[in-house]
Amino acid sequence: MSDATTTEASWVSGSFRDYDSRVFSTAGQILRSLSPAALADYEALAASRFFSEAQESGAVVQTELLADFLPPPQCKPPAGFAAVLRHERIPFLSWPFEWPFSMLKDASLLMLELMENALDEGLILKDGTPYNVQWRGATPVFIDVGSFERLREGEPWFGYRQFCMQCLYPLMLQSYREVPYRPLLRGQLEGIAPEQMRNLLSLRDRFRRGVLTNVVLHARLERGHSQRSATEARQELKRAGFKPELIKANVGRLARLVRRLDWKPGRSEWSDYREISAYDEEELRDKEAFVESAIATTAPKLVWDLGANDGRFSRIAAREGAYVVAVDGDEVAVDRLYRELRVEGSERILPLALDLVDSSPGMGWRGSERQRLEERGRPDLVLALALVHHLAIGANVPLAAVVDWLADLGAALVIEFPAREDPMVVRLLSRKREDAHPDYGLENFDALLARRFTVARREQLGSRMLFEARPR
Repeated sequence: MSDATTTEASWVSGSFRDYDSRVFSTAGQILRSLSPAALADYEALAASRFFSEAQESGAVVQTELLADFLPPPQCKPPAGFAAVLRHERIPFLSWPFEWPFSMLKDASLLMLELMENALDEGLILKDGTPYNVQWRGATPVFIDVGSFERLREGEPWFGYRQFCMQCLYPLMLQSYREVPYRPLLRGQLEGIAPEQMRNLLSLRDRFRRGVLTNVVLHARLERGHSQRSATEARQELKRAGFKPELIKANVGRLARLVRRLDWKPGRSEWSDYREISAYDEEELRDKEAFVESAIATTAPKLVWDLGANDGRFSRIAAREGAYVVAVDGDEVAVDRLYRELRVEGSERILPLALDLVDSSPGMGWRGSERQRLEERGRPDLVLALALVHHLAIGANVPLAAVVDWLADLGAALVIEFPAREDPMVVRLLSRKREDAHPDYGLENFDALLARRFTVARREQLGSRMLFEARPR
Protein backbone atom coordinates (compact mmCIF):
# COMPACT_ATOMS: atom_id res chain seq x y z
CA MET A 1 0.00 0.00 0.00
CA SER A 2 1.52 3.34 -1.10
CA ASP A 3 1.73 6.17 1.40
CA ALA A 4 1.94 9.95 0.89
CA THR A 5 4.38 11.33 3.43
CA THR A 6 3.43 14.07 5.87
CA THR A 7 5.85 16.55 4.31
CA GLU A 8 4.43 15.99 0.84
CA ALA A 9 0.72 16.28 1.54
CA SER A 10 -1.49 19.13 2.69
CA TRP A 11 -5.18 19.95 2.73
CA VAL A 12 -6.54 22.06 -0.11
CA SER A 13 -7.95 25.20 1.46
CA GLY A 14 -11.73 25.31 1.48
CA SER A 15 -12.28 21.55 1.65
CA PHE A 16 -12.41 21.16 5.43
CA ARG A 17 -16.18 21.71 5.76
CA ASP A 18 -17.04 18.27 4.36
CA TYR A 19 -16.37 15.71 7.09
CA ASP A 20 -16.64 12.76 4.69
CA SER A 21 -14.87 13.97 1.57
CA ARG A 22 -11.81 16.19 1.89
CA VAL A 23 -9.35 17.29 -0.77
CA PHE A 24 -5.58 17.33 -0.35
CA SER A 25 -2.58 17.66 -2.64
CA THR A 26 0.68 15.80 -2.86
CA ALA A 27 3.39 15.66 -5.51
CA GLY A 28 1.35 17.93 -7.77
CA GLN A 29 -1.73 15.69 -7.60
CA ILE A 30 -5.23 16.69 -6.48
CA LEU A 31 -6.60 13.90 -4.29
CA ARG A 32 -9.79 13.34 -2.31
CA SER A 33 -9.91 11.29 0.87
CA LEU A 34 -13.23 9.47 1.38
CA SER A 35 -14.89 8.14 4.51
CA PRO A 36 -16.68 4.75 4.30
CA ALA A 37 -20.02 6.51 3.74
CA ALA A 38 -18.53 8.76 1.05
CA LEU A 39 -16.97 5.74 -0.67
CA ALA A 40 -20.36 4.03 -0.84
CA ASP A 41 -21.82 7.18 -2.40
CA TYR A 42 -18.96 7.37 -4.89
CA GLU A 43 -19.39 3.73 -5.89
CA ALA A 44 -23.06 4.42 -6.64
CA LEU A 45 -22.04 7.49 -8.61
CA ALA A 46 -19.34 5.67 -10.57
CA ALA A 47 -21.86 2.99 -11.55
CA SER A 48 -24.30 5.54 -12.98
CA ARG A 49 -24.63 6.29 -16.67
CA PHE A 50 -24.91 10.06 -16.25
CA PHE A 51 -21.57 10.28 -14.40
CA SER A 52 -19.79 8.41 -17.18
CA GLU A 53 -21.37 10.72 -19.77
CA ALA A 54 -20.53 13.82 -17.73
CA GLN A 55 -16.91 12.72 -17.46
CA GLU A 56 -16.75 12.08 -21.18
CA SER A 57 -18.26 15.48 -22.04
CA GLY A 58 -16.01 17.30 -19.56
CA ALA A 59 -18.92 18.58 -17.46
CA VAL A 60 -17.47 16.86 -14.36
CA VAL A 61 -13.82 16.82 -13.40
CA GLN A 62 -11.92 13.71 -14.53
CA THR A 63 -11.77 11.32 -11.56
CA GLU A 64 -10.32 7.90 -10.81
CA LEU A 65 -10.26 5.65 -7.75
CA LEU A 66 -6.73 4.91 -6.54
CA ALA A 67 -6.26 1.37 -5.33
CA ASP A 68 -4.14 0.83 -2.20
CA PHE A 69 -3.34 4.51 -1.67
CA LEU A 70 -3.01 5.52 1.96
CA PRO A 71 -2.90 9.25 2.76
CA PRO A 72 -0.94 10.54 5.76
CA PRO A 73 -2.86 10.84 9.04
CA GLN A 74 -3.54 14.58 8.71
CA CYS A 75 -5.22 14.01 5.33
CA LYS A 76 -7.83 11.52 6.43
CA PRO A 77 -11.42 12.78 6.86
CA PRO A 78 -12.76 13.10 10.43
CA ALA A 79 -15.49 10.54 9.64
CA GLY A 80 -12.88 7.85 8.91
CA PHE A 81 -10.88 6.74 5.88
CA ALA A 82 -11.88 4.23 3.18
CA ALA A 83 -10.41 5.32 -0.18
CA VAL A 84 -8.73 8.04 -2.22
CA LEU A 85 -9.79 9.60 -5.52
CA ARG A 86 -7.52 11.44 -7.93
CA HIS A 87 -8.87 14.41 -9.89
CA GLU A 88 -7.52 16.31 -12.86
CA ARG A 89 -5.91 19.62 -11.91
CA ILE A 90 -7.85 22.71 -12.96
CA PRO A 91 -5.45 25.22 -14.57
CA PHE A 92 -6.44 28.23 -12.44
CA LEU A 93 -9.00 28.64 -9.66
CA SER A 94 -11.50 31.48 -9.62
CA TRP A 95 -14.40 32.53 -7.40
CA PRO A 96 -18.03 33.41 -8.29
CA PHE A 97 -17.59 37.05 -7.26
CA GLU A 98 -14.97 37.28 -10.03
CA TRP A 99 -17.37 35.99 -12.68
CA PRO A 100 -19.56 38.22 -14.84
CA PHE A 101 -23.27 37.52 -15.11
CA SER A 102 -23.09 35.05 -17.99
CA MET A 103 -20.47 32.93 -16.25
CA LEU A 104 -22.46 32.64 -13.01
CA LYS A 105 -25.57 31.82 -15.04
CA ASP A 106 -23.82 29.03 -16.97
CA ALA A 107 -22.27 27.62 -13.78
CA SER A 108 -25.72 27.57 -12.15
CA LEU A 109 -27.29 25.82 -15.13
CA LEU A 110 -24.55 23.19 -15.12
CA MET A 111 -25.30 22.31 -11.50
CA LEU A 112 -29.04 22.08 -12.16
CA GLU A 113 -28.48 19.89 -15.23
CA LEU A 114 -26.27 17.55 -13.23
CA MET A 115 -28.91 17.46 -10.47
CA GLU A 116 -31.66 16.49 -12.91
CA ASN A 117 -29.55 13.71 -14.40
CA ALA A 118 -28.42 12.48 -10.97
CA LEU A 119 -32.00 12.29 -9.68
CA ASP A 120 -32.90 9.95 -12.55
CA GLU A 121 -30.41 7.45 -11.13
CA GLY A 122 -31.16 7.80 -7.43
CA LEU A 123 -28.47 10.37 -6.66
CA ILE A 124 -28.51 14.00 -5.55
CA LEU A 125 -26.17 16.90 -4.87
CA LYS A 126 -25.97 17.71 -1.18
CA ASP A 127 -24.71 21.23 -1.96
CA GLY A 128 -25.88 24.08 -4.15
CA THR A 129 -22.85 26.32 -4.26
CA PRO A 130 -21.17 27.72 -7.39
CA TYR A 131 -17.82 27.24 -5.65
CA ASN A 132 -18.23 23.61 -6.76
CA VAL A 133 -17.75 24.80 -10.36
CA GLN A 134 -14.45 25.82 -11.90
CA TRP A 135 -13.42 26.53 -15.47
CA ARG A 136 -11.34 25.14 -18.30
CA GLY A 137 -11.07 28.46 -20.03
CA ALA A 138 -14.67 29.43 -20.87
CA THR A 139 -16.00 25.91 -20.21
CA PRO A 140 -17.55 25.22 -16.77
CA VAL A 141 -16.58 21.99 -15.00
CA PHE A 142 -18.09 20.60 -11.79
CA ILE A 143 -15.28 19.67 -9.40
CA ASP A 144 -16.90 18.50 -6.15
CA VAL A 145 -17.44 14.82 -6.85
CA GLY A 146 -17.90 14.34 -3.10
CA SER A 147 -21.10 16.42 -3.28
CA PHE A 148 -22.95 13.58 -5.02
CA GLU A 149 -24.69 11.20 -2.63
CA ARG A 150 -27.41 8.59 -2.72
CA LEU A 151 -30.93 9.99 -2.50
CA ARG A 152 -32.53 9.21 0.84
CA GLU A 153 -36.24 8.59 1.11
CA GLY A 154 -38.29 11.49 2.39
CA GLU A 155 -35.46 14.02 2.29
CA PRO A 156 -35.53 17.25 0.27
CA TRP A 157 -32.67 18.90 -1.58
CA PHE A 158 -30.78 20.46 1.30
CA GLY A 159 -28.70 22.48 -1.16
CA TYR A 160 -31.74 24.49 -2.32
CA ARG A 161 -31.24 27.35 0.14
CA GLN A 162 -27.56 27.58 -0.75
CA PHE A 163 -28.37 27.59 -4.47
CA CYS A 164 -30.81 30.44 -3.95
CA MET A 165 -28.36 32.49 -1.87
CA GLN A 166 -25.30 32.04 -4.06
CA CYS A 167 -26.76 31.54 -7.55
CA LEU A 168 -30.42 32.45 -8.03
CA TYR A 169 -30.61 35.62 -5.91
CA PRO A 170 -27.43 37.20 -7.35
CA LEU A 171 -28.66 36.53 -10.90
CA MET A 172 -32.13 37.88 -10.08
CA LEU A 173 -30.68 40.97 -8.50
CA GLN A 174 -28.62 41.89 -11.54
CA SER A 175 -31.30 40.85 -14.02
CA TYR A 176 -34.28 42.47 -12.31
CA ARG A 177 -32.70 45.42 -10.51
CA GLU A 178 -29.45 46.14 -12.41
CA VAL A 179 -27.65 45.80 -9.06
CA PRO A 180 -24.20 44.13 -9.40
CA TYR A 181 -24.03 40.99 -7.28
CA ARG A 182 -20.24 40.62 -7.20
CA PRO A 183 -19.63 43.04 -4.29
CA LEU A 184 -22.33 41.26 -2.27
CA LEU A 185 -20.90 37.78 -2.89
CA ARG A 186 -17.44 39.01 -2.05
CA GLY A 187 -18.70 40.70 1.11
CA GLN A 188 -20.48 37.60 2.41
CA LEU A 189 -19.30 34.25 1.12
CA GLU A 190 -22.50 32.52 2.24
CA GLY A 191 -24.43 34.64 -0.26
CA ILE A 192 -27.62 36.72 -0.04
CA ALA A 193 -30.05 35.44 2.59
CA PRO A 194 -33.76 35.12 1.66
CA GLU A 195 -34.88 37.97 3.92
CA GLN A 196 -32.08 40.20 2.70
CA MET A 197 -33.01 39.46 -0.90
CA ARG A 198 -36.66 40.23 -0.20
CA ASN A 199 -35.66 43.60 1.25
CA LEU A 200 -33.57 44.40 -1.83
CA LEU A 201 -36.56 43.99 -4.15
CA SER A 202 -39.34 46.51 -4.76
CA LEU A 203 -43.02 45.65 -4.39
CA ARG A 204 -43.26 45.47 -8.18
CA ASP A 205 -40.31 43.06 -8.32
CA ARG A 206 -42.14 40.64 -6.05
CA PHE A 207 -44.54 39.89 -8.91
CA ARG A 208 -41.71 38.96 -11.29
CA ARG A 209 -41.22 35.36 -12.33
CA GLY A 210 -39.94 33.16 -9.51
CA VAL A 211 -39.74 35.86 -6.84
CA LEU A 212 -42.88 35.00 -4.86
CA THR A 213 -41.96 31.33 -4.43
CA ASN A 214 -38.17 31.46 -4.17
CA VAL A 215 -37.76 34.74 -2.30
CA VAL A 216 -40.89 36.00 -0.51
CA LEU A 217 -42.30 32.65 0.65
CA HIS A 218 -38.78 31.34 1.30
CA ALA A 219 -38.07 34.27 3.64
CA ARG A 220 -41.44 33.84 5.36
CA LEU A 221 -40.89 30.12 5.91
CA GLU A 222 -37.45 30.76 7.37
CA ARG A 223 -38.89 33.22 9.88
CA GLY A 224 -41.69 30.85 10.82
CA HIS A 225 -39.49 27.80 11.26
CA SER A 226 -36.32 29.30 12.68
CA GLN A 227 -36.66 27.25 15.86
CA ARG A 228 -37.44 23.95 14.14
CA SER A 229 -34.61 21.46 13.99
CA ALA A 230 -33.44 19.74 10.82
CA THR A 231 -34.51 16.40 12.33
CA GLU A 232 -38.05 17.67 12.88
CA ALA A 233 -38.16 18.96 9.30
CA ARG A 234 -37.08 15.58 7.93
CA GLN A 235 -39.71 13.78 10.00
CA GLU A 236 -42.43 16.11 8.79
CA LEU A 237 -41.43 15.57 5.15
CA LYS A 238 -41.43 11.79 5.55
CA ARG A 239 -44.89 11.88 7.18
CA ALA A 240 -46.12 14.04 4.29
CA GLY A 241 -44.87 11.47 1.77
CA PHE A 242 -42.20 13.67 0.24
CA LYS A 243 -41.15 12.19 -3.13
CA PRO A 244 -38.03 12.58 -5.30
CA GLU A 245 -40.34 13.68 -8.12
CA LEU A 246 -41.00 16.88 -6.18
CA ILE A 247 -37.28 17.61 -6.05
CA LYS A 248 -36.92 17.02 -9.77
CA ALA A 249 -39.90 19.24 -10.54
CA ASN A 250 -38.40 22.03 -8.41
CA VAL A 251 -34.99 21.65 -10.09
CA GLY A 252 -36.67 21.83 -13.49
CA ARG A 253 -38.51 25.03 -12.49
CA LEU A 254 -35.28 26.56 -11.25
CA ALA A 255 -33.51 25.69 -14.51
CA ARG A 256 -36.26 27.31 -16.59
CA LEU A 257 -36.18 30.38 -14.36
CA VAL A 258 -32.40 30.77 -14.55
CA ARG A 259 -32.44 30.38 -18.35
CA ARG A 260 -34.91 33.28 -18.60
CA LEU A 261 -32.83 35.59 -16.43
CA ASP A 262 -30.84 37.94 -18.57
CA TRP A 263 -28.61 40.97 -18.26
CA LYS A 264 -28.28 43.31 -21.20
CA PRO A 265 -25.50 45.67 -20.22
CA GLY A 266 -25.13 48.93 -22.04
CA ARG A 267 -21.89 50.61 -22.94
CA SER A 268 -19.47 51.11 -20.09
CA GLU A 269 -16.59 53.55 -20.01
CA TRP A 270 -14.01 51.08 -21.37
CA SER A 271 -16.11 48.29 -22.91
CA ASP A 272 -15.71 49.83 -26.37
CA TYR A 273 -12.03 50.58 -25.88
CA ARG A 274 -11.11 48.94 -29.17
CA GLU A 275 -13.20 51.59 -30.95
CA ILE A 276 -11.20 54.44 -29.43
CA SER A 277 -7.77 52.78 -29.45
CA ALA A 278 -4.75 55.04 -29.71
CA TYR A 279 -3.26 52.84 -32.47
CA ASP A 280 -3.81 52.87 -36.19
CA GLU A 281 -3.97 49.51 -37.97
CA GLU A 282 -0.25 49.38 -38.81
CA GLU A 283 0.75 50.20 -35.23
CA LEU A 284 -1.69 47.62 -33.94
CA ARG A 285 -0.08 44.95 -36.13
CA ASP A 286 3.34 46.01 -34.83
CA LYS A 287 2.06 45.72 -31.26
CA GLU A 288 0.75 42.22 -31.96
CA ALA A 289 4.10 41.25 -33.47
CA PHE A 290 5.89 42.58 -30.36
CA VAL A 291 3.68 40.47 -28.09
CA GLU A 292 4.04 37.38 -30.29
CA SER A 293 7.83 37.70 -30.19
CA ALA A 294 7.84 37.97 -26.39
CA ILE A 295 5.64 34.89 -26.10
CA ALA A 296 7.90 32.94 -28.45
CA THR A 297 10.94 33.92 -26.37
CA THR A 298 9.33 33.11 -23.02
CA ALA A 299 7.30 30.00 -24.00
CA PRO A 300 4.97 30.56 -21.03
CA LYS A 301 2.57 27.96 -19.67
CA LEU A 302 0.52 30.50 -17.69
CA VAL A 303 -0.07 34.07 -18.87
CA TRP A 304 -1.87 36.84 -17.03
CA ASP A 305 -3.37 39.41 -19.40
CA LEU A 306 -4.08 42.36 -17.09
CA GLY A 307 -6.49 44.84 -18.60
CA ALA A 308 -7.50 42.28 -21.22
CA ASN A 309 -10.58 44.16 -22.48
CA ASP A 310 -11.67 42.42 -25.70
CA GLY A 311 -9.11 39.60 -25.33
CA ARG A 312 -7.16 40.40 -28.48
CA PHE A 313 -3.78 39.65 -26.91
CA SER A 314 -5.12 36.83 -24.74
CA ARG A 315 -6.02 35.03 -27.94
CA ILE A 316 -2.49 35.46 -29.27
CA ALA A 317 -1.04 33.87 -26.13
CA ALA A 318 -3.60 31.05 -26.23
CA ARG A 319 -2.80 30.29 -29.86
CA GLU A 320 0.82 29.84 -28.82
CA GLY A 321 -0.20 27.17 -26.28
CA ALA A 322 -0.42 29.20 -23.06
CA TYR A 323 -3.28 29.10 -20.57
CA VAL A 324 -4.41 32.69 -20.13
CA VAL A 325 -6.11 34.40 -17.20
CA ALA A 326 -7.70 37.45 -18.84
CA VAL A 327 -8.42 40.06 -16.17
CA ASP A 328 -10.33 43.29 -16.57
CA GLY A 329 -12.14 45.54 -14.10
CA ASP A 330 -15.01 46.24 -16.53
CA GLU A 331 -17.69 43.57 -16.12
CA VAL A 332 -19.38 44.60 -19.38
CA ALA A 333 -16.18 43.92 -21.32
CA VAL A 334 -15.52 40.65 -19.45
CA ASP A 335 -19.07 39.37 -19.95
CA ARG A 336 -18.82 40.13 -23.66
CA LEU A 337 -15.45 38.38 -23.88
CA TYR A 338 -16.78 35.32 -22.06
CA ARG A 339 -19.75 35.00 -24.41
CA GLU A 340 -17.44 35.21 -27.42
CA LEU A 341 -15.10 32.59 -25.96
CA ARG A 342 -18.02 30.33 -25.12
CA VAL A 343 -19.16 30.39 -28.75
CA GLU A 344 -15.58 29.68 -29.83
CA GLY A 345 -15.38 26.73 -27.43
CA SER A 346 -12.22 28.15 -25.87
CA GLU A 347 -10.62 26.14 -23.07
CA ARG A 348 -7.44 28.23 -22.85
CA ILE A 349 -8.69 31.68 -21.83
CA LEU A 350 -10.31 32.27 -18.44
CA PRO A 351 -11.99 35.72 -18.29
CA LEU A 352 -12.30 37.29 -14.84
CA ALA A 353 -13.84 40.57 -13.68
CA LEU A 354 -11.35 41.96 -11.16
CA ASP A 355 -10.39 45.43 -10.03
CA LEU A 356 -6.62 45.12 -9.61
CA VAL A 357 -6.57 48.04 -7.19
CA ASP A 358 -8.99 46.14 -4.95
CA SER A 359 -8.57 42.53 -6.05
CA SER A 360 -9.82 39.48 -4.18
CA PRO A 361 -8.23 39.07 -0.74
CA GLY A 362 -7.82 35.83 1.17
CA MET A 363 -11.32 35.01 2.44
CA GLY A 364 -13.21 32.56 4.60
CA TRP A 365 -11.90 30.88 7.74
CA ARG A 366 -8.59 32.52 8.67
CA GLY A 367 -8.48 33.99 5.17
CA SER A 368 -7.50 30.61 3.72
CA GLU A 369 -10.62 29.17 2.06
CA ARG A 370 -10.60 31.46 -0.97
CA GLN A 371 -7.09 32.47 -1.90
CA ARG A 372 -6.10 35.82 -3.27
CA LEU A 373 -5.11 36.05 -6.91
CA GLU A 374 -1.33 35.76 -6.41
CA GLU A 375 -1.70 32.56 -4.34
CA ARG A 376 -3.55 30.57 -7.01
CA GLY A 377 -0.66 30.16 -9.43
CA ARG A 378 2.11 32.54 -10.46
CA PRO A 379 2.29 33.51 -14.13
CA ASP A 380 5.28 32.89 -16.40
CA LEU A 381 4.44 36.00 -18.42
CA VAL A 382 2.38 39.09 -17.60
CA LEU A 383 0.86 41.24 -20.32
CA ALA A 384 0.24 44.72 -18.92
CA LEU A 385 -1.09 46.49 -21.99
CA ALA A 386 -3.29 49.59 -21.68
CA LEU A 387 -3.01 49.22 -17.91
CA VAL A 388 -0.36 51.45 -16.31
CA HIS A 389 -2.16 54.76 -16.88
CA HIS A 390 -5.40 53.38 -15.42
CA LEU A 391 -3.63 52.30 -12.24
CA ALA A 392 -1.32 55.29 -11.87
CA ILE A 393 -3.68 58.08 -12.97
CA GLY A 394 -7.17 56.59 -12.79
CA ALA A 395 -6.65 54.94 -9.39
CA ASN A 396 -3.83 57.12 -7.99
CA VAL A 397 -1.45 54.21 -7.40
CA PRO A 398 2.13 55.54 -7.35
CA LEU A 399 4.00 54.54 -10.47
CA ALA A 400 6.77 52.96 -8.38
CA ALA A 401 4.20 50.81 -6.56
CA VAL A 402 2.80 49.55 -9.87
CA VAL A 403 6.27 48.49 -11.03
CA ASP A 404 7.07 46.88 -7.66
CA TRP A 405 3.87 44.81 -7.71
CA LEU A 406 4.57 43.55 -11.21
CA ALA A 407 8.16 42.71 -10.26
CA ASP A 408 7.01 40.80 -7.16
CA LEU A 409 5.02 38.45 -9.41
CA GLY A 410 8.38 37.13 -10.60
CA ALA A 411 7.28 36.79 -14.22
CA ALA A 412 8.51 38.03 -17.56
CA LEU A 413 6.69 41.20 -18.53
CA VAL A 414 5.37 42.93 -21.61
CA ILE A 415 4.25 46.38 -20.56
CA GLU A 416 2.98 49.40 -22.38
CA PHE A 417 3.57 52.97 -21.24
CA PRO A 418 1.41 55.73 -22.80
CA ALA A 419 3.03 59.16 -22.70
CA ARG A 420 1.25 62.16 -21.20
CA GLU A 421 0.17 63.31 -24.67
CA ASP A 422 -1.52 59.98 -25.42
CA PRO A 423 -5.29 60.48 -25.99
CA MET A 424 -6.25 58.11 -23.18
CA VAL A 425 -3.84 59.73 -20.74
CA VAL A 426 -5.13 63.16 -21.71
CA ARG A 427 -8.65 61.90 -21.06
CA LEU A 428 -7.71 60.63 -17.61
CA LEU A 429 -5.71 63.73 -16.69
CA SER A 430 -8.57 66.01 -17.74
CA ARG A 431 -10.33 64.99 -14.53
CA LYS A 432 -7.38 66.02 -12.37
CA ARG A 433 -5.60 69.22 -11.36
CA GLU A 434 -3.08 70.51 -13.88
CA ASP A 435 -0.17 69.62 -11.59
CA ALA A 436 -1.44 66.12 -10.77
CA HIS A 437 0.80 63.05 -11.12
CA PRO A 438 4.21 64.68 -11.52
CA ASP A 439 5.79 61.19 -11.36
CA TYR A 440 3.97 60.09 -14.51
CA GLY A 441 6.48 60.34 -17.33
CA LEU A 442 8.45 58.06 -19.61
CA GLU A 443 11.85 58.92 -18.17
CA ASN A 444 10.76 58.15 -14.62
CA PHE A 445 8.98 54.97 -15.69
CA ASP A 446 12.06 53.81 -17.59
CA ALA A 447 14.20 54.30 -14.47
CA LEU A 448 11.70 52.51 -12.23
CA LEU A 449 11.49 49.58 -14.63
CA ALA A 450 15.28 49.31 -14.86
CA ARG A 451 15.52 49.17 -11.06
CA ARG A 452 13.43 45.98 -10.83
CA PHE A 453 13.71 44.45 -14.31
CA THR A 454 16.21 43.81 -17.05
CA VAL A 455 14.74 45.39 -20.16
CA ALA A 456 15.31 43.12 -23.17
CA ARG A 457 13.87 45.47 -25.75
CA ARG A 458 11.60 48.46 -26.27
CA GLU A 459 9.65 49.78 -29.20
CA GLN A 460 7.99 53.15 -29.77
CA LEU A 461 4.53 52.97 -31.31
CA GLY A 462 2.94 56.36 -31.69
CA SER A 463 2.49 57.92 -28.26
CA ARG A 464 3.21 54.64 -26.48
CA MET A 465 6.34 52.68 -25.61
CA LEU A 466 6.37 48.90 -25.39
CA PHE A 467 8.83 47.09 -23.12
CA GLU A 468 9.79 43.44 -22.84
CA ALA A 469 11.49 42.79 -19.51
CA ARG A 470 12.68 40.07 -17.12
CA PRO A 471 12.64 40.46 -13.32
CA ARG A 472 16.03 40.95 -11.71
